[in-house]
Amino acid sequence: MKRLAIDVRPGEYAVARLDADVTVPAALLAPGRTALVSVTRTDGEVSLVCPVAEVPEGAKADAGWRLLTVRGPLAFMLTGVIAALSNELASAGVALVTLSTFETEHVLVKETDLARAVRALQSGGHEVYLPE
Repeated sequence: MKRLAIDVRPGEYAVARLDADVTVPAALLAPGRTALVSVTRTDGEVSLVCPVAEVPEGAKADAGWRLLTVRGPLAFMLTGVIAALSNELASAGVALVTLSTFETEHVLVKETDLARAVRALQSGGHEVYLPE
């Protein structure tokens, strides 16, 4: 596996759930945003990943997550990125949530596990950059 450059993004994130029939607040998807927001709608729920301060009212949320972003863009043909990150973090006992976007991969780890996650990824040969 190619060694990756990974940025630890500033701020606290939440993984949240809304009922499937709820409209996602437009502000979460407004142009000009710099924080990651991910919305996934299924027939049974709307799942969100967003800054904790922006969790919609009425959502069931799990806060305390930190976002790690693999520097991209990554080629679609590149295989094993999430597998490599997941294996390294699992070996260190770090739970994670993953997101894939068009250009790259994102991993969320609990704030309480962040230092352990950074050490595990660095031990795996990846370069991890902390926010300034």
